[in-house]
Amino acid sequence: MVASFADKVIDFNRNLNYNGKLPHNFEVLNPYFDNPETMAVMEQFYKKYYNDSIQRKFMVGINPSRHGAGVTGVPFTDTKRLESVCGIAMQSARTHEVSSVFMYDMIEQYGGATEFYKDFYINSPFPLAIVKRSGNGWLNANYYDDKELFSDVKDFMIESLKKHISLNLDTSEVFVLGKKNADFISKLNKEANLFEKMTILEHPRYIQQYKLKEKQSYIDKYILALKNKSLE
Repeated sequence: MVASFADKVIDFNRNLNYNGKLPHNFEVLNPYFDNPETMAVMEQFYKKYYNDSIQRKFMVGINPSRHGAGVTGVPFTDTKRLESVCGIAMQSARTHEVSSVFMYDMIEQYGGATEFYKDFYINSPFPLAIVKRSGNGWLNANYYDDKELFSDVKDFMIESLKKHISLNLDTSEVFVLGKKNADFISKLNKEANLFEKMTILEHPRYIQQYKLKEKQSYIDKYILALKNKSLE
């Protein structure tokens, strides 16, 4: 029996682990180790939307946040939208993540979750949450926030991107979220020759935090870029 797209993603997530070096004050969080329900809801999500062998376009984020995929195991999806849009309730956590708000508003206008996820697969070059110690607590961190951090995780990110591609992704064009993210993805791409073309879109968090009054124009920009390509 041929493995479905969902089977391949679930297998990737089940085996996801980072054992490499990290600079002082940085840690990696693996939601699948930390909460058994994360694995269960992640599997429900992919079996609902990816239980096929369709080739999809790749949308690349930075790395999961503690309150989005760092809890649900689903990129740009907090528990609120996992339940209200995807119909999958999570009992052990309740999270709100600003990037998830923009992403699902865009997905709704794209044609809904079923239509969007039929066309696109979202993940990150570093597919686990990174946090940095701040005082007595921890804050979300991006893989590019620290030169030493990027150096430590670079090879792991290239390997992760290759594994994502092997799920059955179209490499003729990749949609990269965030301009700074794109600078680093471009470096990885030059080294590993992963994608033919990069289309750069503003990151959902940036839009929600700094461009909220112009949100609809950014949704329009996303859909124009995504639809034009997916309908060619």
